[in-house]
Amino acid sequence: MPKLKTKSGAKKRFKITGTGKVMYAQAGKRHGMIKRTNKQIRNLRGTTAMFETDAYNVKKYFLPNG
Repeated sequence: MPKLKTKSGAKKRFKITGTGKVMYAQAGKRHGMIKRTNKQIRNLRGTTAMFETDAYNVKKYFLPNG
């Protein structure tokens, strides 16, 4: 079997922590801030841990060596 390559798009978007969780930046902060509430903008700051089912697929198919 050939070795699996890491998807270069996923490498820029996701980060795997030491405990195996997948961290990602929250969506919805690129443009159109004027129509969003201040609370929504505040809550979209930083990174969050992905749900386990989604994280499993990311680790299996996109970041096999991560």
